[in-house]
Amino acid sequence: MYAYTGPPELLAHVRPGVPGAAATSSADIDRLAPGDEPFTYVVDLAGTLRLAPRRTEHVACAAGRPVLAAGEIMFERVRGEWCATEVSNQSTGYCPGPESWPHVAGALDRAGLPRPDGFTAAFVFRRCPGCGELNVVKDEYYVCVFCDGALTAT
Repeated sequence: MYAYTGPPELLAHVRPGVPGAAATSSADIDRLAPGDEPFTYVVDLAGTLRLAPRRTEHVACAAGRPVLAAGEIMFERVRGEWCATEVSNQSTGYCPGPESWPHVAGALDRAGLPRPDGFTAAFVFRRCPGCGELNVVKDEYYVCVFCDGALTAT
């Protein structure tokens, strides 16, 4: 479970009780009419995939609540059915780890939406204990890009 750890001013603008649209079937994807860009998604604590337009903050899509996973997802029609073709865990508000994939896979499977075998882009996030800034770890280089402080491996 991931609690929101992003900027408090974004959380202050969330309308409690108004989460992103539930995507529990291919018909829901039809209704949401995806364009040529990904959606913002969260998997709520009940295991439901929730979608919002890409520029929506994850915390708004989750109505301010904790989540099991968060990131961006792209759907495309493949042989007439909606498929999740790109899925990431890119959410700096929740910083979900790559280990959140089973929750995404489960939500997509329950919705009957074909999917990749794992994140097509996986991110590792760490907050610097020295300066407090959020970092995206690249190439397993656990050093803060802001202050050169050491980042924790876990």
